[in-house]
Amino acid sequence: MPAKKKNLKRVRFEKVAAKRVEKILHYLDLLGNCSNRNNYEYTSADVEKMFREIQKAINNSKSRFGIELSKQNKQFKF
Repeated sequence: MPAKKKNLKRVRFEKVAAKRVEKILHYLDLLGNCSNRNNYEYTSADVEKMFREIQKAINNSKSRFGIELSKQNKQFKF
């Protein structure tokens, strides 16, 4: 793959990934605002359920990156 095309892919990844991470962090901060007991009522089971689902989504996304990275290392070469 030409270096220029590879560089464009890297630049695009950095741009897109940075924006998406910023959004995720923003929404996690907003979720944290729900912890205020003066405004919301919740149980420890509710909190566990929310964060279990968030952790599942994180694990799924992370494993997708791992799968893609492992594809690069499994090329047969002499």
